[in-house]
Amino acid sequence: MGWPWALPFGGILLSIATGPLVFPKFWHAHYGKIAALWALVTLAPLAIMFGAAAALAAFVHAALAEYMSFIILLFALYTVAGGLLVTGNLGGRPLSNALVLAFGTAIASVVGTTGAAMILVRPLIRANAARVRNVHVVVFFIFLVANIGGALSPLGDPPLFAGFLRGVDFFWPTAHLWAQTLIAAALVLAVFLALDLWHVRRERPAPVAGAKIRLHGIVNLPLIAVIIGVILLSAAWNPGVEVNVYGTRLALQNLARDGALLLIALASLWLTPDEHRAANEFSWEPIAEVAKLFAAIFVCIIPVLAMLEAGRDGSFGWLLDAVTRPSGEHHEPAFFWLTGILSAFLDNAPTYLVFFQLAGGDAAALMGTLADTLAAISMGAVYMGALTYVGNAPNFMVAAIANERGVKMPSFFGYMLWSAAVLLPVLALITVAFVGGPA
Repeated sequence: MGWPWALPFGGILLSIATGPLVFPKFWHAHYGKIAALWALVTLAPLAIMFGAAAALAAFVHAALAEYMSFIILLFALYTVAGGLLVTGNLGGRPLSNALVLAFGTAIASVVGTTGAAMILVRPLIRANAARVRNVHVVVFFIFLVANIGGALSPLGDPPLFAGFLRGVDFFWPTAHLWAQTLIAAALVLAVFLALDLWHVRRERPAPVAGAKIRLHGIVNLPLIAVIIGVILLSAAWNPGVEVNVYGTRLALQNLARDGALLLIALASLWLTPDEHRAANEFSWEPIAEVAKLFAAIFVCIIPVLAMLEAGRDGSFGWLLDAVTRPSGEHHEPAFFWLTGILSAFLDNAPTYLVFFQLAGGDAAALMGTLADTLAAISMGAVYMGALTYVGNAPNFMVAAIANERGVKMPSFFGYMLWSAAVLLPVLALITVAFVGGPA
């Protein structure tokens, strides 16, 4: 496969980037159709060049082995977290905003970046609704809560969960990435606090009377715990039973996990009073938008991942050669930056797996003598998911919720300017301090 096979993937990303900016009304009315068109543009040439059976097999694999579990987990976390209502006044001041961001970052590795984001984004937006400048609050929320905070456990971010399923110990990220994550989060939080203080001094907002913080819909807290338990159980239980759907093997434990997650979401809808979701301004539009756009992304990414998985014999061989030094040793900074940059534009879980395999694919070796390589791959996939709206699913979901509530979020490229200005210096420092020097 040559580089033209990547054009549909570039097309869907360009559509997401320019659609809301250039033709917003048309985009919001027809983004599902536009996404479906790019998916068709990917599958039709595959069918012509390699046969309808091969194209169908690739589509079935993308839909059932990759997209289905991805969207079901997001749906469950979105539904359950949407039933948690935080009332009272969080303040909307620099210190209270920083405390919310710090708390969300801390819990992201426990309840997942999606769960943490869905619990806290609405009350944070409400707390800052009266502020003249509030866009930066949501942008930094995406950096910290939806990405960096998920680096310490397989529950935090999909790439680490993919590594867990391939033999990486559950607590390996906690033991090996805690210092890097603490420093990255602290630096980004410090930048936020300085910026928010500057805005407050310029705005001079009227003081807001405090109100006691209360949490409603508490029944959803044990449901989040059940989600975590189901995910862990699916990784530990292996009955050896598989279902073959047009060449795609679906393990029984994964099917059981996805079914259980759907039941948990339905239980949340049944057990949570409707007034809690109404007060939360809960709607299905953000998850529907994510579902439609990422369905197309998972299809359009098929040729791109095939070229990456071809290794040095594929069209991206020149790129993958960069991760090995002339001596044959791994070049950790290259693993960090290439995994990260590709994760920012591709789905970060399969990108993590591509570089995991490129590094040898042996979990025991990668946790031992090659631990620096595994750390570089893990940090790149998680941290740099914050560089674009499509780097990690919660990014797009948070942006959609914020736009829905009147926050004028940056365009696709506008957000990249934010992330480049704030995150690239932090990532460069992490490279020098922890990943072996400049790439």
